[in-house]
Amino acid sequence: MINIVLLEPEIPANTGNIGRTCAATGARLHLIEPLGFRLDEKNLKRAGMDYWDQLDVTTYIDYNDFLDKNSDAKLFMATTKAPKLYTEVAYGQNCYIMFGKESAGIPEEILINHKEDCIRIPMAGQIRSLNLGNSVAVVLYEALRQSNFEGMKREGKLHRLEW
Repeated sequence: MINIVLLEPEIPANTGNIGRTCAATGARLHLIEPLGFRLDEKNLKRAGMDYWDQLDVTTYIDYNDFLDKNSDAKLFMATTKAPKLYTEVAYGQNCYIMFGKESAGIPEEILINHKEDCIRIPMAGQIRSLNLGNSVAVVLYEALRQSNFEGMKREGKLHRLEW
């Protein structure tokens, strides 16, 4: 199972959207406090639609609590500062992919000790970053693609007509 880690997320709609993506892909969601919202907020639930109850979510009081409880985690850190692209690593089934808060990303004090584990999504021009929900989806689906979408439904079906 792939694990998505949000370090101090600030916007409930982004976290709700990411929760829905995690539920749709079978990924676990890890939330590291402080959060910029309450987990019972309407905006969080609305963005997650009716999938929030199907989500495997764990919260931590801070980054050190996360590390203590996941000491053997193979951790990747998504940051605009990374020298390596998100497509240049092998994720593996039990990896943890961390994303920082919307306004500042993952602090450099954390990144400095993880250079080989840092990944980035390439962007054109002077754009600083993608929306957090989009970033999670891009990287998560690359990790899933590498595992040939194991355990996921791969076929579609029309509702009223047939192919």
